[in-house]
Amino acid sequence: MSLTTLGLELPTDPRWTNIAAMQIGEILIDHAYCEQKAASSCISLIVHYPEKARLVEVLTPIVSEEWGHFQRVLKELKKRDIPLGRQRKDEYAGQLLQLIRNKGNHEEALLDRLLICALIEARSCERFKLLSEALEDESLQKFYRELMISEAGHYRTFIELAEAYLPAQQVRTRWKEFLHAEAEIMKSLTPRGDRMH
Repeated sequence: MSLTTLGLELPTDPRWTNIAAMQIGEILIDHAYCEQKAASSCISLIVHYPEKARLVEVLTPIVSEEWGHFQRVLKELKKRDIPLGRQRKDEYAGQLLQLIRNKGNHEEALLDRLLICALIEARSCERFKLLSEALEDESLQKFYRELMISEAGHYRTFIELAEAYLPAQQVRTRWKEFLHAEAEIMKSLTPRGDRMH
């Protein structure tokens, strides 16, 4: 999965992969919470937009899938005798969420929320690919390769949902704005081996 395929403007700093590989326990803990938040985000969209039948239909199985990923990460932690521990602050997602237009147009807020979900899935997909190639543990290589494929599918799903409810040109314009903003956020963050993002 390449940056071009995902649309991301800025590749992950190579230092992140090296640091993450040395702190894989910390990465797994943070990853578990990322999967939990992904499921919660889909539930939140369903709760806020129950009138949108296609959205409800498409996101409901993704909730189950993301929760399944959470359970799989817990198994990897248990294998290594690592407790889940407390959730850490996610600066990356926090900054992305500030881009959402919450006041005014209900449809604009929907567009922003769907595109933020797509962005997070795209970045996760890129990072899972890096881990699948860098880790020495063969079972974790396979684990992250499988999740990379799943996240790529989710990324496309969120874009397609946005295009189902809003004009394609509006979606493309806002997506480009978000891609640029995400690249700037990435530049501002110091690579940390204890965070998935």
